[in-house]
Amino acid sequence: MNKTKKIPVLERVAKINEQIADENRALLRANNLICINIMGSPGGGKTTLIENTIIRLQGEKKIAVIEGDLATTIDAERIMALGVDVLQINTGGMCHLDAPLIRNALKKMDLSSIDILFIENVGNLVCPSSHDLGEDYRVIIASVPEGPHKPKKYPVIYKEADVVVITKADLLEYFPDFTEKILFNHAKEIQPEILTFSVALKRNESMDEWINWVKSVKPKIRE
Repeated sequence: MNKTKKIPVLERVAKINEQIADENRALLRANNLICINIMGSPGGGKTTLIENTIIRLQGEKKIAVIEGDLATTIDAERIMALGVDVLQINTGGMCHLDAPLIRNALKKMDLSSIDILFIENVGNLVCPSSHDLGEDYRVIIASVPEGPHKPKKYPVIYKEADVVVITKADLLEYFPDFTEKILFNHAKEIQPEILTFSVALKRNESMDEWINWVKSVKPKIRE
């Protein structure tokens, strides 16, 4: 019986994604802009955080957004209402964005007019972790109603993150088992260098530290 050699398709696909991510990163560097990949569960507050960040930085930073979603343009329409350039990517069922999708989006944007590019990834805490997009920073959203143990349950995505933001902190009084300390400690066990912020967007509280970080970050080359 002839032995058939298996073709390493998964490895090849991953390598292609890495190559295109590096190309995306070089393009972003050439245009001197910061790219921040926002990841988290559906309903965690990704779009709301981006909206409030845009509002706080109006007149200071030129912001654009790439919106990832399975099927709709609902979140993109919310961002567009703020007068910000936004490009929608519908994945048609794919649970994450990848570098080729971002490359195609970047070709349609005037990168020279952008200071900060936010990428809102598809709502998911598994798939996005293994796909470098060419971003500078990865930010994980952890909302209070989700509970404080998400870093323990989804360690891979936290291991690759630069920042974790607790959202919906205005609900803390209704979730006595949730403490910021528990979640932040879990996150730091997985990624000791991770930065931590907490925001209560409904009351427009606790935004200053997050905003100051966004304003101050420099390009970061991932190894």
